[in-house]
Amino acid sequence: MEVENEQTHCVNPRDLDNLSDTPFSGDEENGGTQEIKPEINGNWIPASSINEAKINAKAKRRLRKNSSRDSGRGDSVSDNGEAVKSGVTVPTSPKGKFLDRRSRSGKGRGLPKKGGAGGKGVWGTPGQVYDVEEVDVKDPNYDDDQENCVYETVVLPLDERAFEKTLTPIIQEYFEHGDTNEVAEMLKDLHLGEMKCSVPVLAVSLALEGKASHREMTSKLLSDLCGTVVSKTDVEKSFDRLLRELPELALDSPRAPQLVGQFIARAVGDGILSNTYIDGYKGTVDCVQARAALDRATVLLSVTKGGKRIDNVWGSGGGQQSVKHLVKEIDMLLKEYLLSGDVSEAERCLQELEVPHFHHELVYETVVMVLESTGEKTFKMMLDLLKSLWTSSVITLDQMRRGYERIYREIPDINLDVPHSYSVLERFVEECFQAGIISKPLRDLCPSRGRKRFVSEGDGGRFKLESY
Repeated sequence: MEVENEQTHCVNPRDLDNLSDTPFSGDEENGGTQEIKPEINGNWIPASSINEAKINAKAKRRLRKNSSRDSGRGDSVSDNGEAVKSGVTVPTSPKGKFLDRRSRSGKGRGLPKKGGAGGKGVWGTPGQVYDVEEVDVKDPNYDDDQENCVYETVVLPLDERAFEKTLTPIIQEYFEHGDTNEVAEMLKDLHLGEMKCSVPVLAVSLALEGKASHREMTSKLLSDLCGTVVSKTDVEKSFDRLLRELPELALDSPRAPQLVGQFIARAVGDGILSNTYIDGYKGTVDCVQARAALDRATVLLSVTKGGKRIDNVWGSGGGQQSVKHLVKEIDMLLKEYLLSGDVSEAERCLQELEVPHFHHELVYETVVMVLESTGEKTFKMMLDLLKSLWTSSVITLDQMRRGYERIYREIPDINLDVPHSYSVLERFVEECFQAGIISKPLRDLCPSRGRKRFVSEGDGGRFKLESY
């Protein structure tokens, strides 16, 4: 009996660990029925000692397996292999183990690696301030001139393709706001280099496809840019290039020779081109379009004594003109129409004014001229003009209504200077209604003044009240 006890206490612990790692230990854990002989190195040991050794080995395996995955989660393993939960909640998200920045090697105290300063995209611990790194004189790559270097941003000059792509939106936006100072500031920020002479070329080319107001704005832009962004030499080079490219420009804009000639005359008048610029081309121009442009500029400069500044070379259109000036232009338009009788020319002149919001003034002045006239010629010509403008949709319904409403409100004052204006107005309004120029509600608003009645008719000679 004493021999058996000695054999029992002499069991090697390493043999017990090897016992738990036998291929039959897994089956035994899962409830296998295969019999395991309680014998180690030829010595018999009791079953209770084998069970204790198996439990301890299983607990060690669990501890090694979960040491890296559950490090820092607050879990611990008891002596009998059961996990004991502490107050810390285990994250249930599957990304928890990937976002865990603690060591996975199973070593250490479970704290973050490098004190939280490690990992992708991390430049140190939170709140760390980096000082200026001092240059090491003993560094093999040290250069004495490195400390005195001044670094500047180098902007490459624009090439032809990038130049057109960059400046086209700037000039088109200028046609909307009309601020030359903003354009000058934007051009100064660009490194134009040798492309400075192309700025007037691009501006004039875009203005040829636009309206008269755009061409007037382009002339002002060239005058303001000269001396700040471009020089007079650059302006002369740009107009030389325009004269050479006139055959190509005339394909898109048939009026390009005349318009370029007006640009040249305006540039000479503004002082950005010399007075002898046109004289330098005498007898040396073979292109028909270029000769036409120079002839147009010569005629305009000869009309304005000595090359004085030409302010109205592009007409007087656009909403930037004063109301008094627009009223004067419309009055001259109607008087020229009465002399020529050309409806299409009157329509073109009205459109060149570029004031569709002010067309009610033309309707008003037209009716006033009819009331002040004494013959049927003015009556018929003005009726034909309104009918043509209404048919071509140059004058809208709103502008037509506004013009007639102004006449209706001011007819009492007009009647003081022009007798029988009520009867003429009623007749003209009726003719316009029959021609389809105005609507029936607008015709019904026309005021009428009753005739003077006699005492024998029972009203004591009083006037009838005006009906509206």
